[in-house]
Amino acid sequence: MSDTQYWLMKSEPDVFDIDDLKAVDQEPWDSIRNYEARNFMRDDMKVGDKVLFYYSNVRPPRIVGTMEVASEPYPDPTQFDPESDYFDEKSSEEDPTWQLVDVKFVQKFDNPVTRNAIKEEASLQDMVLLNRFRLSITPVTEQEWKKIHEMAGAELK
Repeated sequence: MSDTQYWLMKSEPDVFDIDDLKAVDQEPWDSIRNYEARNFMRDDMKVGDKVLFYYSNVRPPRIVGTMEVASEPYPDPTQFDPESDYFDEKSSEEDPTWQLVDVKFVQKFDNPVTRNAIKEEASLQDMVLLNRFRLSITPVTEQEWKKIHEMAGAELK
C-alpha cells in the first residue's frame, strides 16, 4: 500500500491556469484563506502527493490536469504583504496563520473532465468535490483519482 495521498485543488484560470504552471514547472499554491484547506496543506499533504487541477468559476467547471505536492508546508508570504489582496493584519512572521505548499506540473489533460460528467458518474457520487463545493482543496480517493484519469483518457502519472 502506497503512502501517496490524492487531492483536488481549485484555481480560477484567469488568475492561474495549468498552462501557467507548466510554464514555470513549480509554484507556491498561495492565497488560500480557508482554515480547513489550510489545515490540509499544513497537516496532511506530503511531498509527492498527487493533485487534480480543477478550474472553478468557469463554465463548465472542470479538472484540466494533474500536479504533485513539491514542498513541505511553509508560511504563505502574501499574508505579510500589505499590498496583497490576501494580507492578514492578524498574522505575524513569528506566528503565521496561513500556510502553503509548492506544486509541480505533471500533465495537462487533452480531454478535461467536467463537473457535470463527474456528477453523472455513479462511482464518483461520494467525491468531496460534489458535496463540499466551496472548499478550495479537497481529498480524493485513489479510486476517484484513477476514474478521473480514465474519463480524461489520460495516463496515470
